[in-house]
Amino acid sequence: MEAVNSSSSISELDDISRLLDRPRLNIERKRSFDERSFSEMGIFETLNSPGGRSGWDTPVSSARNSFEPHPMVAEAWDALRRSLVYFRGQPVGTIAAYDHASEEVLNYDQVFVRDFVPSALAFLMNGEPDIVKNFLLKTIQIQGREKKIDRFKLGEGAMPASFKILHDPIKKTDTVIADFGESAIGRVAPVDSGFWWIILLRAYTKSTGDTSLAETPECQKGMRLILSLCLSEGFDTFPTLLCADGCSMVDRRMGVYGYPIEIQALFFMALRSAMSMLKHDTEGKEFMERIVKRLHALSFHMRSYFWLDFQQLNDIYRYKTEEYSHTAVNKFNVIPDSIPEWVFDFMPLRGGYFIGNVSPARMDFRWFALGNCVAILASLATPEQSAAIMDLIEERWEELVGEMPVKICHPAIESHEWRIVTGCDPKNTRWSYHNGGSWPVLLWLLTAACIKTGRPQIARRAIDLAEARLLKDGWPEYYDGKSGRFIGKQARKYQTWSIAGYLVAKMMLEDPSHLGMISLEEDKQTKPVIKRSYSWTC
Repeated sequence: MEAVNSSSSISELDDISRLLDRPRLNIERKRSFDERSFSEMGIFETLNSPGGRSGWDTPVSSARNSFEPHPMVAEAWDALRRSLVYFRGQPVGTIAAYDHASEEVLNYDQVFVRDFVPSALAFLMNGEPDIVKNFLLKTIQIQGREKKIDRFKLGEGAMPASFKILHDPIKKTDTVIADFGESAIGRVAPVDSGFWWIILLRAYTKSTGDTSLAETPECQKGMRLILSLCLSEGFDTFPTLLCADGCSMVDRRMGVYGYPIEIQALFFMALRSAMSMLKHDTEGKEFMERIVKRLHALSFHMRSYFWLDFQQLNDIYRYKTEEYSHTAVNKFNVIPDSIPEWVFDFMPLRGGYFIGNVSPARMDFRWFALGNCVAILASLATPEQSAAIMDLIEERWEELVGEMPVKICHPAIESHEWRIVTGCDPKNTRWSYHNGGSWPVLLWLLTAACIKTGRPQIARRAIDLAEARLLKDGWPEYYDGKSGRFIGKQARKYQTWSIAGYLVAKMMLEDPSHLGMISLEEDKQTKPVIKRSYSWTC
């Protein structure tokens, strides 16, 4: 149990107060922030200023330093506040979009768990934690409901994809209608919702210093139920989570079934976040033991088998097949001829990334932005791997960022492959939506990853691109085209997480100490010695 107790102090390792005690910021080993770049914007003065709330010109905050906010900032705050949803007079979330020009509302008038995360971070950074607390409590109440799709009952720990508040002006009542996947396209339950909930609970705790919410019986039970779902024993031979297509941000058929990087990175981050919040009672310690074992196996597996750089690509290219026994090098029996041609030109000598998926005889070499950025923030990526991911982004800027940050994945699938993989999905045509579209919401994740790796200039460059068009274009949901030049053909305007993603990115650049609520330092206990010739055992 000594190992468990030391692991459970992860929250102390990433305590952001350490940032305030140093004249020079060092969040990652072997790298430091671009001190000159930050000093140009007055960020070091911000770090030492009292309060902690960001200096945006909003109704609840005033400028505390010489940082000059972009004119878009006030517009963004106004738009974000117009998206608020109320339950019995209290704000409990933000709707996905309020595009009044669109004739079809569909489910964009609902509060999505994953969509609310950047909104929640914006409010936390602006010193408005109450709405986040209300959201966390409301969703944990919804989790306790019986969940059925047709005649099948979902796991008790499943969290909703979204919920809607129905107001009855006559009876003066509010009713919560939740969707656990029964109304979603494809009828897939959201695997990522529970992970985002745990991550957001930690962000609330780190931002406010209030541990009482996480310690409530409701939140403790909610965490245990989520963990029970993903830590349950089965027929798996890998520590990664097996998932269906459409269970995360990529919520349509896109060939990400199996072990998608987005889910694995969020899973890792949620496990580490839960470790810092579970009580040290009998039930809590039992889960901590299971989490520690899973983190060891998961970090080794991901860093060994999902990681791709020039050397590893060359090794795979030279793989032998049909190997047997624990001495096999090609453990997943990947056929070298299955390596797509594009990856040989895409992979630079300097750089690397976690590929999209790894399973028997299959490697999905596509780049997925969310999974790689979360891997950096959760310290699933080693410091060296984190630096390599940022190197790749710089080397392949036109492909991964283009004219509007950030590409959700690269490259797009097209022609016959598109027909087979997506089922001829008219929304996911090449370089559109989830199939290589550009999503402004990912700007906050890119910015956080840049700050953690000491590359703020990359984030500033991406933000400059977004500021040139986002407001003028009406805050679209996504952009289309190989370089992200065109507003998405079915993109909703005034998409809330596009607005919030921009605000969070701006506030983190202004005050990098905000990074602490969404970033975890590397845990020495989960740092394995990676030797690919070894066999993995659970």
